[in-house]
Amino acid sequence: MPTPEETERVREEMPIAEKKRVALAYLSEAWDGAIAEGVDSEILAHAALFTALCDLIATYGEEPVAELAKTLPKRI
Repeated sequence: MPTPEETERVREEMPIAEKKRVALAYLSEAWDGAIAEGVDSEILAHAALFTALCDLIATYGEEPVAELAKTLPKRI
């Protein structure tokens, strides 16, 4: 079993595309599990957006995230 230091080193070396693939796999698995438990997809989507925005705010601050949110209507 790898040590925490080895796990962190591997994580740091993982290319961004691979990190995105792994993240999507985790989210898809959690989504499927919640659906199987009877959670409505609209509720999941709302919770996912809320969680993502909270994480972005914690990382980048409110103003940059508000600016990002302003661009969403053009992207949807």
